[in-house]
Amino acid sequence: MFKKQWILPIMGTLAAALVFFLALRESRTPTPLKPLPFFGPRTPSATDSGYHKVGSFALINQFGESIHENEFQECIYVADFFFTTCQSICPIMSNRMASAAEAFRENPKIKFLSVTVNPEHDSVPVLFDYAKAHGAERGKWHFCTGPKPHLYELARKGFLLNAAEGDGGPNDFIHTQNFALVDPDQHIRGYYDGTDSLDVLRLIKDIRILEQEAFGKK
Repeated sequence: MFKKQWILPIMGTLAAALVFFLALRESRTPTPLKPLPFFGPRTPSATDSGYHKVGSFALINQFGESIHENEFQECIYVADFFFTTCQSICPIMSNRMASAAEAFRENPKIKFLSVTVNPEHDSVPVLFDYAKAHGAERGKWHFCTGPKPHLYELARKGFLLNAAEGDGGPNDFIHTQNFALVDPDQHIRGYYDGTDSLDVLRLIKDIRILEQEAFGKK
C-alpha cells in the first residue's frame, strides 16, 4: 500500500509526464501555415480567380538566352529591378538575393530574376560579369535585359513595383529596392525590402510557405 504522503507527488509526476508527452506530440504535428496574401487588383470571373498576374514577357539573360514567363512555369520565383553601375541600394539587393538563392540552391523549382533598368549600359556581357561576381547559377538566377519600354512596363504593370507613370523613354527611370515573390500561377504573393536583412529572412520564410502550398512540401 502507498502511503498517503506519496500519492500527491506521484500524481504530480504523472501529470507532468502527460503534459510533456502531449507537448512533444504537438511539436511533431505539422502546424498549418497561414496562406500568403495576393497582391494587385482583382477582377473575378467564372473561369479564373481574377487575382492579378505578372503576365507575359520576353527578355534576354546573361547567357544571351531568350527568357519568357514559361521559364518560370510551375516554379516559385523572386524578381527585382536593378542596374550594374548603381553604387547605393543595388549591390546590397544583389547580395541579399544571392543569400536567398543559396537557401534554395537544391530546389530547381525556386528561381530568381533580376532585370536591369539601364539596358543601354547593361549588355549581355556586362550582365554576365555581374551575375558571375554574385555567384549566380545558370538556370537558377537570371539577369535580364531587353527593350527599355518593355522592361519598364513589366516593372510597373507586371510586377507592380512602381506606381509612378512613365513610358520607358530616355528620361524615364525606375529605382526600387523591393523584391516581388511570385507563385507558380504568376500571382504576386509578397513584397520585401531587398536592402533589409530581416525582411529577406521573411522572404525566405514565405517561400517555404509557398513551397507547402504549391508543392505540398513540409
